[in-house]
Amino acid sequence: MTFIKTTEQDSNYNHLEKMTINELLTHMNNEDKSVPLAVEKALPQIQALAEQVVMKLQNKGRLFYIGAGTSGRLGILDASECPPTFGVSHDLVVGLIAGGDSAIRKAVEFAEDSLTQGWQDLKDFNICKNDVVIGIAASGTTPYVIAALEQCNKEAIVTGCITCNKNSPLSHVSKYPIEVVVGPEFVTGSSRMKAGTAQKLVLNMISTSAMIKLNKVKGNKMVDMQLSNNKLVDRGTRMLMKELNINTELAQQLLKQHGNVRTAIQNYKHGN
Repeated sequence: MTFIKTTEQDSNYNHLEKMTINELLTHMNNEDKSVPLAVEKALPQIQALAEQVVMKLQNKGRLFYIGAGTSGRLGILDASECPPTFGVSHDLVVGLIAGGDSAIRKAVEFAEDSLTQGWQDLKDFNICKNDVVIGIAASGTTPYVIAALEQCNKEAIVTGCITCNKNSPLSHVSKYPIEVVVGPEFVTGSSRMKAGTAQKLVLNMISTSAMIKLNKVKGNKMVDMQLSNNKLVDRGTRMLMKELNINTELAQQLLKQHGNVRTAIQNYKHGN
């Protein structure tokens, strides 16, 4: 099949520098409206990969995201939000970026072109067949990601990807590819825009559905969240008040005693 990199195709707009701020914002907003529809078309692919993620995590495996540039940063963002949001360990969902942690803030030249570093980065975490690895690359052509997934396949590790082009090299090396085709970017080739938004939406869907299936949500509440600031303590207090039908003072006391919304609910209902 022919590989057409739509993320690099010329924008539908021209002479951007001559547009007013209102025109720029309106056109960008109109382009962004197409992203959820593109994600919707990929729902069957997203479901297939999400089911693999849930299965691996339920069986004591881990989830790895690996990418370069914007894609790598989005994976790290999603991974870093899982512990405070769902109370899981920091090594359950791991984000890796070409060039290492310094590349989170500053681009590391040519790091994404390495054919060996991606697998080495995974090996540093003792990657094994109990885990699942999702490569993230808007173009679907990032060597760092593709080579890492190729090696994962050789090691019988479940692989998936999130890309914004059809029939990309990355899709071909992924057992569970997700292709969200958002089309040309407003600024030609700037895949941090629609493509980045699409990747973030898919990452949200995968990690959130996995955490729900791991029983990290009760009803629709984050009962295992880390109480790391006053806002979250207040949220936890209100959760207890509503769930247990108690006053503010008792809810605060229970939360302070147990340090966790779920534990506070369980102990209160059992008379502890």
